[in-house]
Amino acid sequence: MTFQELNLKTPLYNALDDLGFKHPTPVQSQSFGPVASGKDVVGIAQTGTGKTFAYLLPILRDLKYSRQDNPRVLILVPTRELVVQVVQEAEKLSKYINNRILGVYGGTNINTQKREVAQGLDILVATPGRLYD
Repeated sequence: MTFQELNLKTPLYNALDDLGFKHPTPVQSQSFGPVASGKDVVGIAQTGTGKTFAYLLPILRDLKYSRQDNPRVLILVPTRELVVQVVQEAEKLSKYINNRILGVYGGTNINTQKREVAQGLDILVATPGRLYD
């Protein structure tokens, strides 16, 4: 399977090409359809197999431009290290797309994060504790 078969937008192809990716990994190709159709997916795979891209690619493919200020996508992860990783990967894939992405987690100034959220964003990546705050 190739990324072309996933029917991605040109900006996503360009970002993947910049990153040197030509073919989806097994976890990406197997989860793309169910994630894109809105189904819940549980994937277990080793580190470095592309699990983050497995859910980001269908989300970014279907995310349309909007001036809406409220987050349109919420990605909930258990640790702040994972928040940072997911934000970095989403930014890499959004290199040619105008997506506003923010990660929020504990241990940092909540007021700064609140101001950034209030400025408007498309994708919010958060830990459960900070989301609750």
